[in-house]
Amino acid sequence: MRKFCFVLMIVLSLFSRGAFPKMTPTGNPKDFKVKTCLHSVSYAGFWRGQARLSVDEFLDKAKQLGFDGVMLVAKKPHVSPLDYDAAARKALRRKIDRLGLELVCLAGYTDFTAGVDKAGIPNVEIQACYVGELAKLASDLGTDMVRIFTGYERPGIPFDKQYALVVEGLKLAGQKAAQYGVTLAVQNHHDIAVHHDMMYWLLSEVNLPNVKAAFDAWSPTLEGLSSEEIRAAILKMKPFIVHTTAADYVRLPRYRYELTLTNYLERETLIRAVPIGEGFIDYETFFNTLREIGYQGYIAYEMCEVLEGGGDIENLDRTAKKFLSYMKKF
Repeated sequence: MRKFCFVLMIVLSLFSRGAFPKMTPTGNPKDFKVKTCLHSVSYAGFWRGQARLSVDEFLDKAKQLGFDGVMLVAKKPHVSPLDYDAAARKALRRKIDRLGLELVCLAGYTDFTAGVDKAGIPNVEIQACYVGELAKLASDLGTDMVRIFTGYERPGIPFDKQYALVVEGLKLAGQKAAQYGVTLAVQNHHDIAVHHDMMYWLLSEVNLPNVKAAFDAWSPTLEGLSSEEIRAAILKMKPFIVHTTAADYVRLPRYRYELTLTNYLERETLIRAVPIGEGFIDYETFFNTLREIGYQGYIAYEMCEVLEGGGDIENLDRTAKKFLSYMKKF
């Protein structure tokens, strides 16, 4: 209890001194300003055919393309805490400053329900420590935000047990991040609390001033929400939204031939990436609603799937430029 009170005092002290980013929307549309950010996952070589740039090459690329800031993958092959000692952190921060870019946030990769079936392994504590390391790395590099995830739902385990692990993990991680004045932006990506109603409940239950939301349009669209429902979701999530990442996609129908029926049976739809504005996500509604709530944060762009036109540098650059052009209308 004494330890919890001590951590809580640190959180409240940092919050009162303004150590956490003041990105809570004001509600005034005049406060909205498009600030673009390129996610380094776009050039990390994770997807089939995708070119890979080093961190330095990526930073030069973001500057050359005309982005205001960058979002860096906090794992190999980019900015893994394992690879960045004090000297490397100082060098990277100098590089970002020299280019005149803003390091908007680090992209962390968490899954607080991992190992839920192995009670003897303190996976939640392990991941909270990992987030703490990312928060220190973020602070050293000059940013006050780390993007994280909740957890994937595991079959055969009671849902509430898994949900409780996510709550515990976010609280522990939030307390660790608070020691470095860092806000955790929870992305609506993993299964647990991916719907905005449950995410609102989750973040309210965690109830820490530095645990907020990185709210995207992709998941609500795949959940089947209409444009008006997405608008309503943003209005509800307004107190929490500090970051968002954009990407656009098309649906490619799949069928399997069934010989005994002399027919094709429908399979799950495949999703592929396309330039923004050319897919099925209603970004006009999404960005205009962000304007409506007076959103203060950056709008990150990522090419995080197999991309139409291929993954060579020329096509990646061309697609990133289309995003910058598209955002001029807002």
